[in-house]
Amino acid sequence: MSLMSYVNQTVTDILGPFGWLMIVGVLGFMLVLIALPVLMQKEEDPLDKLNKENRAKAKAAEAAGKETRLRTANGKDKLEKYSNFLEPQNAEEYSAVKLKLLQAGYKSKNAVRMYHFSQFALGIGLLLAGLAYTLFKINTAPDGEEMTTQSMIMSAALPGVVGYMMPKYWVTRRQAERQEQIINGFPDSLDMMLVCVEAGQSLDQSIIRVSREIRAGFPALAEEFEIVSYEMKAGKDRIQVLRDMSERAGVPDVQSFVTVLIQSQQFGTSIAEALRVYSSEMRDKRVMRAEEKANTLPTKMTLATMMLTVPPLLIILIGPSVYGIAETLSNANF
Repeated sequence: MSLMSYVNQTVTDILGPFGWLMIVGVLGFMLVLIALPVLMQKEEDPLDKLNKENRAKAKAAEAAGKETRLRTANGKDKLEKYSNFLEPQNAEEYSAVKLKLLQAGYKSKNAVRMYHFSQFALGIGLLLAGLAYTLFKINTAPDGEEMTTQSMIMSAALPGVVGYMMPKYWVTRRQAERQEQIINGFPDSLDMMLVCVEAGQSLDQSIIRVSREIRAGFPALAEEFEIVSYEMKAGKDRIQVLRDMSERAGVPDVQSFVTVLIQSQQFGTSIAEALRVYSSEMRDKRVMRAEEKANTLPTKMTLATMMLTVPPLLIILIGPSVYGIAETLSNANF
């Protein structure tokens, strides 16, 4: 008897057929008990300290009859008190998750919190569903048929893993679709912007006009241009606004365009000339991308052609001969 069989038999004899599930549940509960104090005992965030000070000052000012701040926390976010548990405490990790959500189109201030909450909720919910399904399958199994330890663990843990990874897959897919939409609509937006600038409009006015015109076809790119126009109207530095746009988009074409505009502003060259040259390059690049996809199409179709064309062709050509040979052999045997 091997070691694994001996261990499995011992656990079954002591704890019964649900022994491994009980061990996994106890270990998971112990890990949660160990991890919770570590997660809860963290240093207080400087932003939380600042918010507490601001709330204290606002209460003192209100008591003295003074004017309170214009913007205060509305208390509608029920997950705010669990922010230390749901949000990464590392600044780099938090920035990376926030940037990925921004590139996927989720721009709310509690997007990171909701993202991790959805991972936690789906993971725990589907894990419980997997455990319930495993118990039901064990109870309804015919006599003499038992589930193996590996199948029990897979049936119980796999739904939890799928639920935990589902939000990440969804955000990654949204990010890729949004970037693809920006790439497809960017050359046309540059042509419109060039026409507006050559017609006498400023860069700010041309960005507003382009965002209105392309909203029907490319809403993601129109939203980015609209954010740029709002930030410029608010008085934010134009270079910083353009850099923020390239960071939100996450597309190399937009980053190159922002670099061209910044250099044009710094060196005092004509923005219309820079747009003319860059829009021409973007059109050529779009044609090259289309040609690249067209050239890779025959390679992608080779396998499907072989699987769907060759077998029927062989059946049509060789089938009658094989049937005739089989008939001849059967008659010869008799």
